[in-house]
Amino acid sequence: MNQLQSESSPYLLQHANNPVHWQAWNPNSLAEAKENNKLIIVSIGYSACHWCHVMEHESFEDDEVAQTMNNNFVSIKVDREERPDVDAVYMKAVQIMTGRGGWPLNIVALPDGRPVWGGTYFRKDEWINTLEQLQLLYLNDPEKMLDYAEKLHQGIESLSPITSPVSETKLNQELLEPLIEKWMRSCDWEFGGMARAPKFMMPNNYQFLLRYGHQKQNQQVLDFVHLTLTKMAYGGLFDTVGGGFSRYSVDMKWHVPHFEKMMYDNGQLVSLYADAYKLTKNPLYKEVIEKTLTFISRELTNTTNGFYCALDADSLNEEHHPEEGAFYVWKKDELQKLLKEDFKLFSLVFNINDFGYWEENNFVLIQNQPLEVIAKNNQMEVSELQSKKMFWEQLLFAEREKRSKPRLDDKSLTSWNAIMLKGYVDTYKALADENYLQTALQNANFIIKNLWAPEGNLWHNYKNGKSNINGYLEDYCFVIDAFISLYEVTFDEMWLQHAKQLTDYCFDHFYDEKSRFFAFTSNKDEVIITRHFETEDNVIPASNSVMSNNLFKLSIYFDNQYYETVCRRMLENVVPNIDYPSAYSNWLNVFLNYSEDQKELAICGESASEYGKEINAQYIPNLTIAGSQKPSALPFLQNRFSETETLFYVCQNKTCGKPTAKFEEVMSLI
Repeated sequence: MNQLQSESSPYLLQHANNPVHWQAWNPNSLAEAKENNKLIIVSIGYSACHWCHVMEHESFEDDEVAQTMNNNFVSIKVDREERPDVDAVYMKAVQIMTGRGGWPLNIVALPDGRPVWGGTYFRKDEWINTLEQLQLLYLNDPEKMLDYAEKLHQGIESLSPITSPVSETKLNQELLEPLIEKWMRSCDWEFGGMARAPKFMMPNNYQFLLRYGHQKQNQQVLDFVHLTLTKMAYGGLFDTVGGGFSRYSVDMKWHVPHFEKMMYDNGQLVSLYADAYKLTKNPLYKEVIEKTLTFISRELTNTTNGFYCALDADSLNEEHHPEEGAFYVWKKDELQKLLKEDFKLFSLVFNINDFGYWEENNFVLIQNQPLEVIAKNNQMEVSELQSKKMFWEQLLFAEREKRSKPRLDDKSLTSWNAIMLKGYVDTYKALADENYLQTALQNANFIIKNLWAPEGNLWHNYKNGKSNINGYLEDYCFVIDAFISLYEVTFDEMWLQHAKQLTDYCFDHFYDEKSRFFAFTSNKDEVIITRHFETEDNVIPASNSVMSNNLFKLSIYFDNQYYETVCRRMLENVVPNIDYPSAYSNWLNVFLNYSEDQKELAICGESASEYGKEINAQYIPNLTIAGSQKPSALPFLQNRFSETETLFYVCQNKTCGKPTAKFEEVMSLI
């Protein structure tokens, strides 16, 4: 029988009424497969996944499919967001077998869990036929399957972290220029992003490129970043009516997204746009930040100051059938009735024309011209058009609220909460609105109260007042990162002590001396097939690259040589071996910490917080900042406090210049 009714995951609960005898991933389901010598089906997805819903409707709700699965297999449903460890291992297997991956991810494995076949979305007949053939092969020629499973297992294990001889000379900044040149050749210079479809936003790509362009004074790179950020903000990918970004665009111009909205995307993008705003003061970037955080507050924040995971891509259409994007799209006659005499001007702004047309008489709102150009062409003031645009969006928002809303994934993941927490901190730095800092602090306390166990470990998941699933490296690295960012704006050393405590826990339970990387799972957890080391930056930066950046900063604050040595060794293993820079952009960001531009700043004295706020409002990515309004035992600040004046200590490579009380002099140095 289907055993998913007792689960808390919204994705698993979506499948709780399927005729398939689903089980969750746990020791009992795995033991049953071994005991009965049955092949295992592992089907992995997430609640907001459109094609997961399609395969469920076509196959998993079908009695014929269920009979095939129930008779011969132990069927296990996995929420990839709850169990990224399971997803990571089987995704590697599918990528080895097929050369691609995605969700739904469907695997057939031996009773011991080793995969023998897999892929993504399958139509009903193909799914049934494949399962029947695999079952026959297992009955008639199991040795063939066992042999293939062993070879595939070896292939998965070979995808271990890069290893190379350690050499101090390998962190040469000259490695960057050819990588950037190669990267620029694959850029889309019309719409931004990479010159391919579908288009993922990859925020860590543009965080790095923004920093690189700024530090190296490379205007071409900066122009490309600003083109990308502008076109993403203009596109249907960004919900200009209600705020927030969808996960990716299916086309080249950021127009039509898969409409799911994920917490991890929006948290990272808020940080990215906040940094870009600090550099440019572009009002479009500020609008994107404010609309996105309004959306997060309205739709994805729980009553205990935690952040939910996602909104679904699908919602009920006028016929009450689930349909991708139904909540977000508009028909021309509907817009004409709403906007009346403003419709023509609205159509110029949001392209109710061939450029903005999607399919089946539906339009997805997209801009392709600045308001300044449209205002000039229509002999009107820009301020008047801006006011009209704001009014139109409020009008459409009120109308859209009458529709059936997308389903909510109401679990809270530690890693994604920390990413969003940092987004709020970065927004506070850029906009100096205390409300954003208060939200960040409230969420940090939510994490401490609900997701940090007395035994020292983090939990991964929170739902219905309960926390479960032992935390993964992604939980630790992003919480550490968020706590460091809170220190940067509050100068409250409690956040650094928390960050250090979690870092030391990671060394005890995740660090692998042989590979010199951190494993994705704790040594307290059972290994699934092989230990997974996350080293490639994707839509979320690799947990190891985030940890390396954490170690760099903490090594300065605590004068900890071991942290710095581990960070350097990780970079020495990764950077010289990079072929595709877009897949290692957060590593390259850490690599820039070792450039000659890198500085550290200590502000000690009564006015430390005020000066810190002023510095944080500027884009200075090559700076590690610390401060105190009283004597501090923090190694970086020790014996530097003055009761009579606020002193600044500018340092580089662990060497500090003479203290100065002149702020203008400090700004010229950093």
